Amino acid sequence: MVRLLIGHKGSGKTKKIVGLANESLDKVNGSVVFINKNSNLTTDLKYSIRLISMNDFEAITNVDEYIGFLYGIISQDHDLECIFIDSILKHADIKIENLEDFLERLNRISTEHSVDIVVSISADKEDLGSYIDKYEIVDLTK
Repeated sequence: MVRLLIGHKGSGKTKKIVGLANESLDKVNGSVVFINKNSNLTTDLKYSIRLISMNDFEAITNVDEYIGFLYGIISQDHDLECIFIDSILKHADIKIENLEDFLERLNRISTEHSVDIVVSISADKEDLGSYIDKYEIVDLTK
């Protein structure tokens, strides 16, 4: 399942996704990964959550490379149950224009590998299009 946290800048998406990641540890038996642009959330996440800073992987510059990166994470951890991705529009070359394709690919990954994926997006729901209605949405703009 892919869940989306949507809201404009400053609406509390990062705080919410960190809270969801920390809470997920009580519900899963396997691993949890949190992907962020940098490593500034080290002290906010519980120690058993693997924090991945995309600043450490600057060679990942487009959607295809990012998807390959996710497959690599999944392939090295067979107990992976949840992936949290904060501020996806700051990663690689992911933009609102190619977000629909990216989310569809995430949904396929989630289904094929039984991994829940939560993604935060800095945008208002009406800016994204009707395609997001097929995902579970937490709208922080309300």
